[in-house]
Amino acid sequence: MKLGYVIIYTNNVEASVTFYEKAFALSRRFVHESGQYAEMETGSTALAFVGDELAQSNVASYRKNTPAQEPAGIEVALVSDDLDAAYQRAVAAGAKPVNPPQTKPWGQQVAYVLDNNGVLIELATPMG
Repeated sequence: MKLGYVIIYTNNVEASVTFYEKAFALSRRFVHESGQYAEMETGSTALAFVGDELAQSNVASYRKNTPAQEPAGIEVALVSDDLDAAYQRAVAAGAKPVNPPQTKPWGQQVAYVLDNNGVLIELATPMG
């Protein structure tokens, strides 16, 4: 097995794609004409978005992502060589600050924001 996708369910796929382009400097890899599925360029493991309508046809029920609720107990980690710039860009694009950049005991720098769907995003420098 290998990790193929991380998929975020959203009520607006296009808005999520546009947000990730602005906040995290990611490029769109694929957007389906239905507007219910998209992928971002994130390396070998794809970050994808699925519209709630399509998600509900795949999964009987789930807690919808919304900025009005606490984030789910999961995070998406994005890696950057310049954490301070990545954090500032995300916040300037509308990401909600959670924790500013700080250095962890193992030497890695990390910061946390919420995306436009209320999903917890870790911004981090590469390990080792």
